[in-house]
Amino acid sequence: MITYKKAGVDIEVGDKFIDIISKYVKKTYTKDVIGGLGGFAALFKAEFKKMKEPLLVSSTDGVGTKLKFAFLTGKHDTIGIDLVAMCVNDLIVVGAKPLFMLDYFATAKLELEVGSQIIKGIVRGCRMAGCSLIGGETAEMPSFYNNGEYDLAGFVVGVVDRSRLIDGRRVKIGDVLIGIESSGIHSNGYSLVRKIFFDLKKLNVKSRVKGFKEPFVNELLTPTKIYVKPILSAIDKFDIKAMAHITGSGLPGNIPRVLPHGTSAIIRKGSFPILPIFKWIQESGEVPEEDMFNTFNMGIGFVLVVSKREADAIIQFLLTKYKLRSYLIGEIVNSKGKPNVEII
Repeated sequence: MITYKKAGVDIEVGDKFIDIISKYVKKTYTKDVIGGLGGFAALFKAEFKKMKEPLLVSSTDGVGTKLKFAFLTGKHDTIGIDLVAMCVNDLIVVGAKPLFMLDYFATAKLELEVGSQIIKGIVRGCRMAGCSLIGGETAEMPSFYNNGEYDLAGFVVGVVDRSRLIDGRRVKIGDVLIGIESSGIHSNGYSLVRKIFFDLKKLNVKSRVKGFKEPFVNELLTPTKIYVKPILSAIDKFDIKAMAHITGSGLPGNIPRVLPHGTSAIIRKGSFPILPIFKWIQESGEVPEEDMFNTFNMGIGFVLVVSKREADAIIQFLLTKYKLRSYLIGEIVNSKGKPNVEII
């Protein structure tokens, strides 16, 4: 005789997991969340009385192979922050406020402590982003994933009034780019990082690298910065014409996505500090500079396009109120073809 449990899926553990995480998840709830965990679908009251034409905005993402370092170290309490960040940072590019999030957590065998740490991280991220974690899915998939491994995906919904939608259409020649500091690699480029870390440098989770205080792997697990509150605050105070979340394909690949036809961007080397982690990657792997800029954020996690006259005030605002360092990194120029980025 064989049972579902013997096949590798323990429903009782799954039910216990819901009980354990409920008290953490409820910390993200606002008055608009209706019901609780455990239902077939999550409910959220959508009342936007101050908006004339509210638009719902959605985004989805994962964490990628950064998860491999969480598996190796047994450190699972920050990877959930990465998941939230990758979703909400995309959402706010159009000026939307995140409302609620759902997660998908799939693993070979559900381990209560590991799962709890992951959810706690997601909860922390949601509270940093000001959104509610109202539901999700936990799946045990024995033999599909290796033991001790899992995958994560996130789904976030937000809202923006159509009149305040930021879509880049007002960007013009002479506008400037403000680059806001990243916290490190964020959650892109880890396939290259792992190649250098393991294959070229032969490092392990206990390895220390000159110039970094803690075991080097801790640097690689630094969570992605969540920009929601400072960006939404800046939108209320200044005229932000376009924004870009700097993820995979770096500055050259992400900025053109928000520029109108007939414009391009010039970014000046030396206008912002390259973080030590990127210098280590480039030197250790002998990675060409062009490949570095096309793969990593290089120290700039988010970009604003604004008029030149407001740039200094915005930079000072972000530093004073949110302790976010930002830099004037370039300008918008004329382009005869599709938008692109030139780094000079």
